[in-house]
Amino acid sequence: MSDQLDLQQYSVRTDLALEAREMATAQHGCTIPGVMEQVDEDRGIKVTRIDVETDAGAQILGRVKGHYITIEVPELRNKDTDLQDRVATKFAQEFASFLVKLGIKEMDKVLIVGLGNWNVTPDSLGPLVVENTMVTRHYFELTPDQVNDGYRPVSAVAPGVLGITGIESSEIVQGIVEKIKPDLIIAIDALASKALERVNTTIQIADIGIHPGSGIGNKRKGLTQEILGIPCIAIGVPTVCYASTIVNNAIEMMRTHFQQETNNTKQILGMLDEIPENDRLALVKEVLQPLGHDLIVTPKEIDEFIEDIANIIASGLNAALHKAVDKDNVGAYTH
Repeated sequence: MSDQLDLQQYSVRTDLALEAREMATAQHGCTIPGVMEQVDEDRGIKVTRIDVETDAGAQILGRVKGHYITIEVPELRNKDTDLQDRVATKFAQEFASFLVKLGIKEMDKVLIVGLGNWNVTPDSLGPLVVENTMVTRHYFELTPDQVNDGYRPVSAVAPGVLGITGIESSEIVQGIVEKIKPDLIIAIDALASKALERVNTTIQIADIGIHPGSGIGNKRKGLTQEILGIPCIAIGVPTVCYASTIVNNAIEMMRTHFQQETNNTKQILGMLDEIPENDRLALVKEVLQPLGHDLIVTPKEIDEFIEDIANIIASGLNAALHKAVDKDNVGAYTH
Protein backbone atom coordinates (compact mmCIF):
# COMPACT_ATOMS: atom_id res chain seq x y z
CA MET A 1 0.00 0.00 0.00
CA SER A 2 1.41 3.41 -0.97
CA ASP A 3 1.97 6.10 1.64
CA GLN A 4 1.43 8.78 -1.00
CA LEU A 5 -1.84 10.71 -0.67
CA ASP A 6 -3.69 11.32 -3.94
CA LEU A 7 -4.34 15.03 -3.76
CA GLN A 8 -6.04 15.17 -7.17
CA GLN A 9 -9.38 14.12 -5.66
CA TYR A 10 -9.21 17.16 -3.37
CA SER A 11 -8.53 19.73 -6.09
CA VAL A 12 -11.15 22.28 -7.14
CA ARG A 13 -13.12 20.84 -10.07
CA THR A 14 -13.56 23.10 -13.09
CA ASP A 15 -13.58 22.76 -16.87
CA LEU A 16 -13.16 26.49 -17.51
CA ALA A 17 -9.73 27.82 -18.49
CA LEU A 18 -10.73 31.17 -16.98
CA GLU A 19 -11.24 29.61 -13.55
CA ALA A 20 -8.00 27.64 -13.88
CA ARG A 21 -6.22 30.94 -14.63
CA GLU A 22 -7.85 32.58 -11.59
CA MET A 23 -6.69 29.78 -9.30
CA ALA A 24 -3.19 29.76 -10.80
CA THR A 25 -2.95 33.54 -10.41
CA ALA A 26 -3.96 33.31 -6.76
CA GLN A 27 -1.28 30.69 -6.17
CA HIS A 28 1.59 31.91 -8.39
CA GLY A 29 1.01 35.65 -8.63
CA CYS A 30 -0.25 38.00 -11.31
CA THR A 31 2.01 36.91 -14.18
CA ILE A 32 1.94 33.36 -15.52
CA PRO A 33 4.71 32.70 -18.06
CA GLY A 34 3.47 31.84 -21.53
CA VAL A 35 -0.15 32.78 -20.82
CA MET A 36 -1.58 35.86 -22.56
CA GLU A 37 -4.92 37.37 -21.59
CA GLN A 38 -7.18 40.04 -23.09
CA VAL A 39 -10.48 41.18 -21.54
CA ASP A 40 -13.29 43.20 -23.15
CA GLU A 41 -16.60 44.18 -21.57
CA ASP A 42 -19.66 45.73 -23.16
CA ARG A 43 -23.09 46.20 -21.58
CA GLY A 44 -23.05 43.16 -19.33
CA ILE A 45 -21.15 40.84 -21.69
CA LYS A 46 -17.57 40.10 -20.65
CA VAL A 47 -15.22 38.38 -23.11
CA THR A 48 -11.91 36.95 -21.90
CA ARG A 49 -9.40 35.59 -24.43
CA ILE A 50 -6.66 33.39 -23.00
CA ASP A 51 -3.79 32.07 -25.13
CA VAL A 52 -1.69 29.32 -23.51
CA GLU A 53 1.49 29.46 -25.57
CA THR A 54 4.10 27.45 -23.64
CA ASP A 55 4.39 24.08 -21.91
CA ALA A 56 5.29 25.86 -18.66
CA GLY A 57 2.12 27.95 -18.78
CA ALA A 58 0.03 24.90 -19.65
CA GLN A 59 1.46 23.00 -16.69
CA ILE A 60 0.71 25.81 -14.24
CA LEU A 61 -2.86 26.17 -15.55
CA GLY A 62 -3.45 22.45 -15.86
CA ARG A 63 -4.74 23.09 -19.38
CA VAL A 64 -3.62 22.04 -22.88
CA LYS A 65 -1.79 24.65 -24.97
CA GLY A 66 -4.25 26.50 -27.17
CA HIS A 67 -6.66 29.40 -27.50
CA TYR A 68 -9.62 29.88 -25.14
CA ILE A 69 -12.46 32.39 -25.29
CA THR A 70 -14.88 32.78 -22.38
CA ILE A 71 -18.09 34.79 -22.68
CA GLU A 72 -19.60 35.66 -19.28
CA VAL A 73 -23.10 37.11 -18.94
CA PRO A 74 -24.22 37.14 -15.26
CA GLU A 75 -27.72 38.40 -16.13
CA LEU A 76 -28.39 35.69 -18.70
CA ARG A 77 -30.67 33.78 -16.32
CA ASN A 78 -33.17 36.66 -16.23
CA LYS A 79 -34.96 35.63 -19.45
CA ASP A 80 -34.14 38.96 -21.10
CA THR A 81 -34.65 38.29 -24.83
CA ASP A 82 -32.81 41.45 -25.88
CA LEU A 83 -29.77 40.36 -23.86
CA GLN A 84 -29.99 36.85 -25.33
CA ASP A 85 -29.97 38.36 -28.82
CA ARG A 86 -26.90 40.44 -27.99
CA VAL A 87 -25.13 37.38 -26.55
CA ALA A 88 -25.91 35.35 -29.68
CA THR A 89 -24.55 38.19 -31.83
CA LYS A 90 -21.38 38.50 -29.71
CA PHE A 91 -20.91 34.72 -29.80
CA ALA A 92 -21.28 34.70 -33.61
CA GLN A 93 -18.72 37.50 -34.01
CA GLU A 94 -16.22 35.87 -31.64
CA PHE A 95 -16.65 32.45 -33.23
CA ALA A 96 -16.25 33.84 -36.76
CA SER A 97 -13.00 35.54 -35.69
CA PHE A 98 -11.90 32.27 -34.06
CA LEU A 99 -12.40 30.43 -37.36
CA VAL A 100 -10.25 33.00 -39.17
CA LYS A 101 -7.56 32.69 -36.48
CA LEU A 102 -7.47 28.91 -37.01
CA GLY A 103 -7.29 29.28 -40.80
CA ILE A 104 -10.72 27.80 -41.53
CA LYS A 105 -11.91 28.83 -45.01
CA GLU A 106 -15.41 29.99 -45.98
CA MET A 107 -16.32 26.79 -47.85
CA ASP A 108 -14.61 24.27 -45.55
CA LYS A 109 -16.98 21.44 -44.61
CA VAL A 110 -18.09 21.40 -40.95
CA LEU A 111 -19.39 18.58 -38.76
CA ILE A 112 -21.18 19.68 -35.58
CA VAL A 113 -21.20 17.07 -32.80
CA GLY A 114 -23.70 17.50 -29.97
CA LEU A 115 -22.32 15.48 -27.07
CA GLY A 116 -24.38 14.48 -24.07
CA ASN A 117 -27.49 12.60 -22.99
CA TRP A 118 -30.75 14.08 -24.30
CA ASN A 119 -32.63 12.26 -21.48
CA VAL A 120 -30.77 14.19 -18.75
CA THR A 121 -31.56 17.90 -18.84
CA PRO A 122 -28.23 19.40 -17.66
CA ASP A 123 -26.41 17.07 -20.09
CA SER A 124 -28.68 17.77 -23.09
CA LEU A 125 -26.93 20.93 -24.33
CA GLY A 126 -25.19 19.24 -27.28
CA PRO A 127 -28.28 17.47 -28.69
CA LEU A 128 -30.37 20.65 -28.26
CA VAL A 129 -27.83 22.71 -30.22
CA VAL A 130 -27.85 20.10 -33.00
CA GLU A 131 -31.67 20.34 -33.11
CA ASN A 132 -31.46 24.08 -33.83
CA THR A 133 -28.47 24.02 -36.18
CA MET A 134 -28.83 24.92 -39.85
CA VAL A 135 -27.63 21.79 -41.69
CA THR A 136 -26.90 22.13 -45.39
CA ARG A 137 -24.63 19.27 -46.50
CA HIS A 138 -27.49 17.32 -48.11
CA TYR A 139 -28.33 20.29 -50.34
CA PHE A 140 -24.73 20.42 -51.58
CA GLU A 141 -24.85 16.65 -52.19
CA LEU A 142 -28.30 16.44 -53.86
CA THR A 143 -29.01 19.83 -55.46
CA PRO A 144 -25.74 21.80 -55.54
CA ASP A 145 -26.93 24.08 -58.34
CA GLN A 146 -29.79 25.33 -56.14
CA VAL A 147 -27.64 26.37 -53.16
CA ASN A 148 -27.32 30.14 -52.86
CA ASP A 149 -23.99 31.85 -52.24
CA GLY A 150 -23.05 32.45 -48.62
CA TYR A 151 -23.66 28.93 -47.31
CA ARG A 152 -21.19 26.15 -46.55
CA PRO A 153 -21.71 22.38 -46.19
CA VAL A 154 -22.66 21.74 -42.54
CA SER A 155 -23.73 18.40 -41.08
CA ALA A 156 -24.63 17.59 -37.47
CA VAL A 157 -24.96 14.54 -35.26
CA ALA A 158 -25.86 13.80 -31.63
CA PRO A 159 -24.10 10.45 -31.03
CA GLY A 160 -25.64 9.83 -27.61
CA VAL A 161 -23.68 8.48 -24.66
CA LEU A 162 -21.87 5.22 -23.97
CA GLY A 163 -24.58 4.01 -21.57
CA ILE A 164 -27.26 4.27 -24.27
CA THR A 165 -25.39 3.21 -27.41
CA GLY A 166 -22.64 0.96 -26.04
CA ILE A 167 -20.27 2.85 -28.36
CA GLU A 168 -17.83 5.59 -27.45
CA SER A 169 -18.84 8.96 -28.93
CA SER A 170 -15.34 9.32 -30.38
CA GLU A 171 -15.67 5.99 -32.21
CA ILE A 172 -18.98 7.10 -33.78
CA VAL A 173 -17.48 10.43 -34.81
CA GLN A 174 -14.36 8.75 -36.19
CA GLY A 175 -16.53 6.58 -38.46
CA ILE A 176 -18.45 9.64 -39.69
CA VAL A 177 -15.23 11.59 -40.29
CA GLU A 178 -13.79 8.74 -42.38
CA LYS A 179 -16.96 8.63 -44.50
CA ILE A 180 -17.84 12.31 -45.11
CA LYS A 181 -14.37 13.84 -44.60
CA PRO A 182 -15.19 17.22 -42.98
CA ASP A 183 -12.53 19.92 -42.65
CA LEU A 184 -13.55 20.94 -39.13
CA ILE A 185 -15.38 19.47 -36.14
CA ILE A 186 -17.30 21.61 -33.66
CA ALA A 187 -18.08 19.65 -30.49
CA ILE A 188 -20.60 20.97 -27.95
CA ASP A 189 -20.80 19.62 -24.40
CA ALA A 190 -21.90 20.50 -20.87
CA LEU A 191 -19.14 21.42 -18.40
CA ALA A 192 -18.64 21.80 -14.66
CA SER A 193 -17.74 25.08 -12.94
CA LYS A 194 -16.33 25.92 -9.54
CA ALA A 195 -18.46 29.07 -9.28
CA LEU A 196 -22.23 28.94 -8.97
CA GLU A 197 -22.64 32.30 -10.68
CA ARG A 198 -21.05 30.92 -13.89
CA VAL A 199 -23.48 28.00 -14.21
CA ASN A 200 -25.70 28.57 -17.27
CA THR A 201 -24.29 32.09 -17.77
CA THR A 202 -20.93 31.29 -19.38
CA ILE A 203 -19.82 29.98 -22.79
CA GLN A 204 -16.29 28.69 -23.45
CA ILE A 205 -14.77 28.25 -26.92
CA ALA A 206 -11.45 26.41 -27.29
CA ASP A 207 -9.39 24.89 -30.10
CA ILE A 208 -8.15 21.95 -28.02
CA GLY A 209 -10.96 19.50 -28.71
CA ILE A 210 -13.07 17.90 -26.02
CA HIS A 211 -13.38 14.77 -23.87
CA PRO A 212 -17.01 13.56 -23.53
CA GLY A 213 -18.05 13.21 -19.88
CA SER A 214 -15.19 15.35 -18.58
CA GLY A 215 -17.64 17.70 -16.85
CA ILE A 216 -18.61 14.99 -14.36
CA GLY A 217 -15.19 13.37 -14.07
CA ASN A 218 -15.66 10.53 -16.58
CA LYS A 219 -12.58 9.58 -18.58
CA ARG A 220 -13.54 9.07 -22.23
CA LYS A 221 -11.71 8.97 -25.54
CA GLY A 222 -11.47 12.52 -26.80
CA LEU A 223 -12.47 14.37 -29.93
CA THR A 224 -9.17 16.06 -30.73
CA GLN A 225 -7.08 16.87 -33.78
CA GLU A 226 -4.54 14.24 -32.71
CA ILE A 227 -7.22 11.52 -32.76
CA LEU A 228 -9.42 12.68 -35.66
CA GLY A 229 -6.79 14.29 -37.90
CA ILE A 230 -8.70 17.56 -38.40
CA PRO A 231 -9.14 20.71 -36.26
CA CYS A 232 -11.66 20.29 -33.46
CA ILE A 233 -13.23 23.30 -31.72
CA ALA A 234 -14.92 22.73 -28.37
CA ILE A 235 -17.89 24.78 -27.15
CA GLY A 236 -18.91 24.26 -23.56
CA VAL A 237 -21.34 25.68 -21.03
CA PRO A 238 -21.09 24.89 -17.31
CA THR A 239 -24.45 23.43 -16.27
CA VAL A 240 -23.42 21.76 -13.00
CA CYS A 241 -21.40 22.25 -9.83
CA TYR A 242 -20.14 19.71 -7.33
CA ALA A 243 -21.84 19.80 -3.91
CA SER A 244 -18.43 20.06 -2.23
CA THR A 245 -17.64 23.11 -4.38
CA ILE A 246 -20.93 24.77 -3.35
CA VAL A 247 -20.23 24.15 0.35
CA ASN A 248 -16.70 25.46 -0.05
CA ASN A 249 -17.96 28.58 -1.85
CA ALA A 250 -20.61 29.12 0.85
CA ILE A 251 -17.93 29.06 3.56
CA GLU A 252 -15.87 31.63 1.62
CA MET A 253 -18.94 33.87 1.16
CA MET A 254 -19.67 33.64 4.91
CA ARG A 255 -16.05 34.52 5.65
CA THR A 256 -16.21 37.56 3.34
CA HIS A 257 -19.51 38.66 4.92
CA PHE A 258 -18.20 38.38 8.49
CA GLN A 259 -15.03 40.28 7.54
CA GLN A 260 -17.24 43.25 6.66
CA GLU A 261 -18.92 43.09 10.07
CA THR A 262 -16.01 42.35 12.43
CA ASN A 263 -12.22 42.16 12.63
CA ASN A 264 -12.34 38.94 14.62
CA THR A 265 -13.73 36.40 12.16
CA LYS A 266 -11.65 33.62 13.70
CA GLN A 267 -13.91 33.69 16.75
CA ILE A 268 -16.84 32.78 14.49
CA LEU A 269 -15.25 30.47 11.90
CA GLY A 270 -12.35 29.01 13.88
CA MET A 271 -9.72 27.24 11.75
CA LEU A 272 -11.86 27.73 8.60
CA ASP A 273 -10.92 31.42 8.70
CA GLU A 274 -7.27 30.73 7.83
CA ILE A 275 -7.21 27.40 6.03
CA PRO A 276 -6.24 27.57 2.29
CA GLU A 277 -8.98 26.89 -0.28
CA ASN A 278 -7.72 23.46 -1.42
CA ASP A 279 -7.26 22.30 2.18
CA ARG A 280 -10.76 23.53 3.05
CA LEU A 281 -12.19 21.70 0.02
CA ALA A 282 -10.39 18.53 1.13
CA LEU A 283 -12.01 18.88 4.54
CA VAL A 284 -15.47 19.36 2.99
CA LYS A 285 -15.02 16.27 0.77
CA GLU A 286 -13.82 14.27 3.75
CA VAL A 287 -17.02 15.16 5.61
CA LEU A 288 -19.27 14.42 2.60
CA GLN A 289 -17.66 11.11 1.63
CA PRO A 290 -19.29 8.96 4.35
CA LEU A 291 -22.70 10.26 3.18
CA GLY A 292 -22.19 8.82 -0.29
CA HIS A 293 -21.11 10.48 -3.50
CA ASP A 294 -20.05 14.08 -3.98
CA LEU A 295 -23.33 15.10 -5.60
CA ILE A 296 -23.47 16.96 -8.90
CA VAL A 297 -25.91 19.86 -8.57
CA THR A 298 -27.79 21.96 -11.14
CA PRO A 299 -30.29 24.83 -10.68
CA LYS A 300 -33.99 23.91 -10.49
CA GLU A 301 -34.69 26.18 -13.51
CA ILE A 302 -32.32 24.13 -15.67
CA ASP A 303 -35.08 23.23 -18.19
CA GLU A 304 -35.51 26.88 -19.22
CA PHE A 305 -31.82 27.74 -18.95
CA ILE A 306 -30.65 24.88 -21.15
CA GLU A 307 -33.17 25.71 -23.90
CA ASP A 308 -32.13 29.38 -23.89
CA ILE A 309 -28.38 28.80 -23.95
CA ALA A 310 -28.69 26.08 -26.63
CA ASN A 311 -30.71 28.47 -28.80
CA ILE A 312 -28.09 31.20 -28.33
CA ILE A 313 -25.24 28.87 -29.35
CA ALA A 314 -27.11 27.40 -32.34
CA SER A 315 -28.12 30.84 -33.62
CA GLY A 316 -24.56 32.12 -33.20
CA LEU A 317 -23.11 29.10 -35.01
CA ASN A 318 -25.56 29.49 -37.89
CA ALA A 319 -24.43 33.09 -38.33
CA ALA A 320 -20.72 32.39 -37.89
CA LEU A 321 -20.67 29.44 -40.31
CA HIS A 322 -22.85 30.86 -43.07
CA LYS A 323 -21.87 34.17 -44.61
CA ALA A 324 -25.46 34.69 -45.81
CA VAL A 325 -26.64 35.01 -42.19
CA ASP A 326 -26.04 38.45 -40.69
CA LYS A 327 -23.49 38.11 -37.86
CA ASP A 328 -24.28 41.62 -36.61
CA ASN A 329 -28.00 40.95 -36.11
CA VAL A 330 -28.34 37.36 -34.93
CA GLY A 331 -31.37 38.31 -32.85
CA ALA A 332 -33.46 38.20 -36.02
CA TYR A 333 -32.87 34.42 -36.14
CA THR A 334 -33.10 33.42 -32.47
CA HIS A 335 -36.87 33.43 -31.86
